Amino acid sequence: MHVLDLGGTVQTWSAAPVTPASVTIVNLQPQPPAPGSTVTSIVGDVCSLPSAVVARSFDLVFSNSVIEHVGGHAKRMEMASSVRSLAPHHWVQTPYRYFPMEPHMLFPGFQFLPPVAQVQVARRWPFAWAQPTGRAAVGVALEVELLTRTQMTFYFPSSRLLTERFGGLPKSLIAMA
Repeated sequence: MHVLDLGGTVQTWSAAPVTPASVTIVNLQPQPPAPGSTVTSIVGDVCSLPSAVVARSFDLVFSNSVIEHVGGHAKRMEMASSVRSLAPHHWVQTPYRYFPMEPHMLFPGFQFLPPVAQVQVARRWPFAWAQPTGRAAVGVALEVELLTRTQMTFYFPSSRLLTERFGGLPKSLIAMA
């Protein structure tokens, strides 16, 4: 199987229990190569894929918790279009907007706060992945847009939509084809 991972890391595939024949990662950040690995990393935007990626054939497009970071509806449409066109199968996961704990800040209801309150939480909340200061805190507040079931169905209309649950509550959504 030839896998295209949009937004992934070499580290994720190095730790995977199953190794596909090849994995091509597209990420904005360069990924260090893993010795003896079948993983290739390309620096690029998952919404506007490099021609070297578009020209290839893949069996599966995989993306884990990326679509909520790409920057608005138009960018999500571009990413979803690429996902649907580059392989006969895909697996795209995103955190669910209505899960009570926002997974990036680890703050209950963070996604429902107005941006000014999100910035204040980002600067002060001790349990987040990182505590940005100054202008970076504004970026954190504006970067992530968690998706709903309606949005995922719109972006992936012919996909099966699965729900991951935690404590009985929908935690994340997966578009699968």
